[in-house]
Amino acid sequence: MLKELQKKRSDLKEISEEAKEKRNTLNAEASSLAAKRNDLNKKTKDLINEAQELKVLRDEINEKVSEFKNKRDETNARANDLFSKADSIRKQNNLGGPSIKALRKDIDRLEFAQQTEVLSTTKERELVGKITQLQKQYQVKKVQLESNLELKNILDEAQKIRDEASVFHNELAEYARQAQEYHEKMIAAFKEADRTRAESDIAHREFVKAQEAADEQHKAFINAQKEIRDLDKEIFKLKRKDKDGKSRIIKSELQKDAKSIFEKFKGGAKLTTEDLMTLQRSGLV
Repeated sequence: MLKELQKKRSDLKEISEEAKEKRNTLNAEASSLAAKRNDLNKKTKDLINEAQELKVLRDEINEKVSEFKNKRDETNARANDLFSKADSIRKQNNLGGPSIKALRKDIDRLEFAQQTEVLSTTKERELVGKITQLQKQYQVKKVQLESNLELKNILDEAQKIRDEASVFHNELAEYARQAQEYHEKMIAAFKEADRTRAESDIAHREFVKAQEAADEQHKAFINAQKEIRDLDKEIFKLKRKDKDGKSRIIKSELQKDAKSIFEKFKGGAKLTTEDLMTLQRSGLV
């Protein structure tokens, strides 16, 4: 019975140590996963804060876009009113055809092509003819405008206002570019935050799984330790019972020897030192 209990205790000790080792390994894994999850959560929070800051900047710049769009549109409307007035004057004075600005632009474009492009003789002759024709139209238009001061002043004012609108448009375009840049960075930050949040969720699930497994191993360790303590009590009882039994046997045999020695002593036999010690242990002397 004692050997069986001792064997069972040895097996439980092995189970206990194995559960303890697994528990410690799983707790270390859970701790590592928790740290990873926390780092990812912090990164997600930082990315969301960054995205929110970019959103604020984008919205502020979009207000500028709206402001300069209104300025451009209002200025263009003023210029268009003047150009409409100029068209009315042209019709009244039979001054139709392309504007002097459009003619000058076409002439400059064709002259640049003549200077920079490699052309055949026929193509170059055609190009020179077009330039000459446009120059004549330009001169005619110039004379017409110079002779009609009202139309010239209106067109100059309209062009001045149109140039002002162009400045507003350029500023609008620059603010729109900045707003788009902030918007793209904001979207990228939100997407990265979604990615790190998803990684954090995975790490958390793995953490919970490892923690639950560690808890199971801890329970197995505690149960094994409890069984070992219970067995130790049973083993202790059996050992004490066995020891008490052996003591009674030894005491009985000692008393028998002592009685025999004492009988010899009464018969006049000489006792040895060992005989005397036996009598003392038995309590007869």
